Amino acid sequence: MVDQVLRHILSNTTFTTLFQGKLSAPYPVSNVQSLGLSSVLEADSKRIVTMVRDTFEKEGLAIVVACGRDTIPYASSVRCLAPDNVFVIQIQHPRYRLDRFDLVVTPRHDYYALTAKGQQEVPWLFRRWITPREPPGNCNYGVDLAKQLVSSLHNVSETCGSVRISFSRRTPQNVSDLILREFSTHPKFYIWGGEEPNPHLGHLAWADAFIITADSISMLSEACSTGKPVYVVGTEHCRWKFSDFHNTLQKRGAVRPFTGSEDMSDSWSYPPLNDAIDVAARVREVLAQRGWTVG
Repeated sequence: MVDQVLRHILSNTTFTTLFQGKLSAPYPVSNVQSLGLSSVLEADSKRIVTMVRDTFEKEGLAIVVACGRDTIPYASSVRCLAPDNVFVIQIQHPRYRLDRFDLVVTPRHDYYALTAKGQQEVPWLFRRWITPREPPGNCNYGVDLAKQLVSSLHNVSETCGSVRISFSRRTPQNVSDLILREFSTHPKFYIWGGEEPNPHLGHLAWADAFIITADSISMLSEACSTGKPVYVVGTEHCRWKFSDFHNTLQKRGAVRPFTGSEDMSDSWSYPPLNDAIDVAARVREVLAQRGWTVG
């Protein structure tokens, strides 16, 4: 998401800071010289503020894009200390004072807790204090679903050329062990073991179709940005905003449940999800309202 937003916002911006996790690094933009942020290995708000102030007259506004919970104090501090020199964009709801950021970009499903349906799932005593947040255990499943997935993959393997499997850092060990035992020697299956480089972008580019477990909103969103068939495993185990998210994707025709009876050579499509374009347009609009331009 961060990468896509920046690509649509920036074309010749002279100074851009990107936070990822707790690291800070300059985002590579064409025709731009490095301004020394590579020396700031750990996010250091005061040093970043010093840099943006020192370069403001010559280089102009600094755009700070922060993503994730760990970046919130750094990004808000930078804006608090240098409000006239930076434009701070926080991706994902900070669950914190929104006036500490210039723009907050948050997924629609983050607001499920505030909908009428979402409120009904919260004990009435706590409803007045509920804000957009992610309760634990949104999609509860384990080995039983993995066994179902293994059986379904065997069923569809005859209708596809090859199958590439990758795990996320949240994949339970007993689930990954089961899949490894079942498919590690299968001639049609390649399983990524976590070593670098990560083949994820290659999978998105070259795969004909995707089968994704329902617990990963980010992986589903990225797959649905391709317009290629996306099959979901385990939706029935999800609740809260995850369930609402899956219902939205199904209504848009972007995903279908994976049953194991599919012919994987059949192709279908839908308008690819690409909210990054809308976000980038909104960023440019807000900047223009303040008399600033980008690129």
